[in-house]
Amino acid sequence: MASLNYYLLFDHVKIHNANAISSPLTYGFPAISGFLGAIHALNRKIESKESIYLDGVLIACHECDVQVYRPNDYSDYIFRLTRNPLAKNGDTRSIIEEGKVHLDVSLLVEVKIENIDTLYDEEQQQAFVKQMKQKLYQQRIAGGHIVSIENVKLISSDESDITLANLLLPAFVLVEAQQELEDITAELQQKNPNATQLDALVETAMLHHQPQEKDHWQTTSIKEGRGWLVPIPLGYQAISPLFQAGMVENARSNEYATQFVECIYGLGKWVFPLRLKGHLSQAFWRYQCSKLQSNNADIYMINQKTN
Repeated sequence: MASLNYYLLFDHVKIHNANAISSPLTYGFPAISGFLGAIHALNRKIESKESIYLDGVLIACHECDVQVYRPNDYSDYIFRLTRNPLAKNGDTRSIIEEGKVHLDVSLLVEVKIENIDTLYDEEQQQAFVKQMKQKLYQQRIAGGHIVSIENVKLISSDESDITLANLLLPAFVLVEAQQELEDITAELQQKNPNATQLDALVETAMLHHQPQEKDHWQTTSIKEGRGWLVPIPLGYQAISPLFQAGMVENARSNEYATQFVECIYGLGKWVFPLRLKGHLSQAFWRYQCSKLQSNNADIYMINQKTN
């Protein structure tokens, strides 16, 4: 069994035109699966005779610039879309443009190896870091292309949380806020016993304007005092049987099995890195696959539970 030996820090990765529509109900910062998928793809490209695994991913955001436009203070925000080339006959091409976002993020990745002598030599470490930086440049993250990577470091897992947190500054780290979601749900159920966690998620996106006196309104939110909470997609749940390769017409690939899924939502929280002292290991996102007991459906979920 591989053990945690190092952290791989991709410092200030600037990404242009990442997908801002992270789910059917949320937009803005890309889905966590976009980052875990990129690191999983990177893991498959490792050129080493030894078994090296890239596991959990911590996401720290320095800047998030959603490409939106607002004609005036009272209108809705709309996405700034690109003008695609015309067809040969001069007509507009039938391309549905997606919302885009420019990002500046740092990714702290767990590096697990089976052989303790792997990457023990400094020359091996430098070669591995160079390889990872080069391979990451060659792929996309959350649909966006990488403009620059300020630095890539291989850090011993023995480093303290405060040292790792300082390397991420200034930024905010995205963590799972399951406890806050349960607390908000319980608060709503005091008024409505039928309230669910979905109602709690919707409530976090609402502002309540209440008239107090003439020309004066009070604005309240259930998020007050709970930090920077955001609804986020956390994975997928199967809504159909698993079809064998080639059985579904017009599937993206006929080489693999196909299954229809729906999005799973949860509550996330942006936290300043120094507040994670002693809890940094709980900020790493990992894949988890399980079955829903009620209908035996497959769940492909991303969470921060320690393996």
